[in-house]
Amino acid sequence: MRQPLLSPRPTTLDRSTFVEAYGGIYEHSPWIAEAVWDAGIEAHHDSPAELAGAMATVLDAASPEDQLRVIRAHPDLAGKVALDGGLTDASSHEQAGAGLDQCSPEELARFERLNAAYKTRFGFPFVMAVKGYHRREILDAFEVRLTHTPDEERHTAIAQIHRIAQLRLDAHTA
Repeated sequence: MRQPLLSPRPTTLDRSTFVEAYGGIYEHSPWIAEAVWDAGIEAHHDSPAELAGAMATVLDAASPEDQLRVIRAHPDLAGKVALDGGLTDASSHEQAGAGLDQCSPEELARFERLNAAYKTRFGFPFVMAVKGYHRREILDAFEVRLTHTPDEERHTAIAQIHRIAQLRLDAHTA
């Protein structure tokens, strides 16, 4: 079976157009797409899985400080930015897909409490690839992840960000 190809195909783009098309895959972090381009775009990068792997390699090799900047670029789940309509289109769609735009007042209050506790403990927002999860499952994941050490949670957040990137690239197929 043939693998799907990205649209637009990275091999057909110049650097500026590539960054415009794929610079938002990692939330507010176009430097990842720039680094992938600078390392060289080849035919296999036209596949969502291959481009996702190349982008993940860039972030994994980044300093802990740069990784934290990428994590901090993500919005709180069901937070004030979401409620005020300030999310990127991708984040808005992802949160709505998990029903986070339909929280009861009690669920919103729980999200607010957990977001605050998480940020206090780790210094960055809770990041989860929410596609396929219900808001109750997301709230439960908050509780579990609050027990992690800061280093464990930075690694977990990066893994979740890679999953978000893969899902976003999968949505770019023709």
